[in-house]
Amino acid sequence: MSESLELVIITGMSGAGKTVAMQSFEDLGYFCIDNMPPSLLTRFWELVKESGKLTKIALVIDLRSRVFFDEIMESITAFDNTALMRTRILFLDCADDVLVSRYKETRRTHPLVGTDGLLSEGIIKERGLLRDLRSRAQVVIDTTKITPRQLREKIMNQFKVEDKELFHVEVMSFGFKYGIPIEADIVMDVRFLPNPHYIPELRPLTGLDESVYDYVMKQPETGEFYHKLEDLVQYVLPGYKKEGKISVVIAIGCTGGQHRSVALAERLGRSLEQGGYPVNITHRDKDKRKETVNRS
Repeated sequence: MSESLELVIITGMSGAGKTVAMQSFEDLGYFCIDNMPPSLLTRFWELVKESGKLTKIALVIDLRSRVFFDEIMESITAFDNTALMRTRILFLDCADDVLVSRYKETRRTHPLVGTDGLLSEGIIKERGLLRDLRSRAQVVIDTTKITPRQLREKIMNQFKVEDKELFHVEVMSFGFKYGIPIEADIVMDVRFLPNPHYIPELRPLTGLDESVYDYVMKQPETGEFYHKLEDLVQYVLPGYKKEGKISVVIAIGCTGGQHRSVALAERLGRSLEQGGYPVNITHRDKDKRKETVNRS
């Protein structure tokens, strides 16, 4: 392996937020595995070394695999902070009364409680079994008084790569005749703008061509609409970021996704880039008409 491996072990009290934590690490680019038996850690590490492709891994290990749990400390110690690996343990804790409330809300069964056992007894037993592991953890987060979004923010701030902006914007054009993109967070309909399709010399071109782009942008309606659109987007993006979203998809649609939507997506995307946002611009249906003509 040419690059050192970052391994995070996510553990802690059942009901303290390990699912939210794993989803957060997935957004951070970690290869995540839920509920791996500790006895398999050493073999998994060997496979990782052989492949040489993974550099960031997050493993969720908890008492669902309690039959193997006694082996966890030995397995972690065996490869903890070697020359090729940096290991960190994230322990999620929570007050007992809040854990009881969360279990009652979800109606789930605690891993250490049978069908006729007391939930509070299972929590006390689990806390005792995890005491040594908690003392080994480099990062401990108490989720008693925080929301899932706040937990996500804490994890992002603690584990994200320095100076790497995680939040980014996807600006895409599309044609309504081919359907609205299901991944879109914001959808704008620009079919009310003058259509270059009806200009014979512009019809075979796209919004990436200068003549089409200029035609769309010189329309008075386009100028007024674009400035309102940009104001709206600049207003809402900080809110999306604050709420913990990693990306926002802005979809701009016209009839066929070839002219107006392409031009406006390009203009908006470039403007957002200049404003400091990481942006990816795509044109889903730009060549659909050409493909249809060729098939016929």
